[in-house]
Amino acid sequence: MFAMDPVHLPLLFPPPLMARLKKAADLDPSLVVRDFADPASAAALSEAEVLITGWGCPHLDADALAVAPGLRAVLHAAGSVRSLVGEALWQRGITVSSAVTGNALPVAEYTLAMILLAGKDAFTHRERFRTTHAYPTHAETAATGNVGRRIGVIGASRVGRRLLELLRPFDFTVLLHDPYVSPAEAAELGAELLPLEDLLRHSDIVSLHAPDIPETYRMLDGARLALMRDGGVLINTSRGALVDPEALTDELVSGRLHAVLDVTEPEPLPAGSPLYHLPNVFLTPHIAGSLGNELERLGRIVVEELERLVAGLPPAHEVRHADLVRVA
Repeated sequence: MFAMDPVHLPLLFPPPLMARLKKAADLDPSLVVRDFADPASAAALSEAEVLITGWGCPHLDADALAVAPGLRAVLHAAGSVRSLVGEALWQRGITVSSAVTGNALPVAEYTLAMILLAGKDAFTHRERFRTTHAYPTHAETAATGNVGRRIGVIGASRVGRRLLELLRPFDFTVLLHDPYVSPAEAAELGAELLPLEDLLRHSDIVSLHAPDIPETYRMLDGARLALMRDGGVLINTSRGALVDPEALTDELVSGRLHAVLDVTEPEPLPAGSPLYHLPNVFLTPHIAGSLGNELERLGRIVVEELERLVAGLPPAHEVRHADLVRVA
């Protein structure tokens, strides 16, 4: 059965993919659950062996699992399962699979695009051009360009690793901070491993790709943001909670830093936030992840996982409890 916001269902599983699902399993596409406490949903859940989840799925806590004695697999047609599954699910030994690898691709692509645009100082030039209608002077472009830029990547998550791959063809120096990565592994990924404070000091552009866990809450506080060089750029496509919002706002209002923010805290920002209007802030409404025609890729991963389960094969995209410190 499906458990998600039904608006996503036809984009995740267009007719060819839905046909493959129906061939692999007995399912009712008209039943898309959003509340496990609903009597009809609970009755259906009591017979379910596989739950296909997505954005809008309620939390799979002990109460939900209590009415699903036959549940043996959760296939998530979205990104991280961190907010979806609880301890009760892991204790039951239920298989969990996620399309997070598919969702990582557009996030990494968005980030690469923003790094290249930031290196060209495109956002500043756009703002200036809108008011002056004049081409920039040599003095105004003296610091513009992507040759030799130092790119700091915080977190060798799935998104972070995909971004590191995408950065390889460019003339960048890539720095990495991740407590779970060794210097040798970082070198294999094409980066130099540094402590967080050193990465912030030495990077022209810093991109956040760490998971949202208690250890990373406000990891970029006022003191660490102050380490970034004047004119440095912060890109956040991970979670707003990783950055102290007041400290970041102060830095951006002062004009010392620039930012590309696809996520914020709170999300969305209140109507009166200055970040909506600052010329040194490029703000987007959480669009880096899969949208539109990119959703079918997530559905295809889930269909392939279900077909593997039916064939008695292990899932190709299994998520284990220990993985959740790095799945982002």
